[in-house]
Amino acid sequence: QVQLVESGGGLVQAGGSLRLSCAASGRTFRSYTMGWFRQAPGKEREFAAVNWSGGRPAYADSVKGRFTISRDGAKNTVYLQMNSLKPEDTAVYYCALRLSDSSSYTFEEYDYWGQGTQVTVSS
Repeated sequence: QVQLVESGGGLVQAGGSLRLSCAASGRTFRSYTMGWFRQAPGKEREFAAVNWSGGRPAYADSVKGRFTISRDGAKNTVYLQMNSLKPEDTAVYYCALRLSDSSSYTFEEYDYWGQGTQVTVSS
């Protein structure tokens, strides 16, 4: 049974930083893609960032230049470093794993999801 466990959310002032972590367990992972999505109250879940073995990381325009996704393959862990946070970044952040080494910006194409971690940015 694959599990994704997220950590690192919290409350931060605008302009601050947070680092989210997501650890995958439950099977041996070889070629896979990990992404971060977010969902603000009253809005649909949206893509934030993706890390995949076939190419460079990709980001939504709204976070580009402020967020950095990285992966520690030995630990099966993906990170999302979030800098220069804005109130509009407030959302529940979900990590997701896709059992494929091709990138995807679409949450329906991911196979496993974490439970979500709340990020709140105050103005």
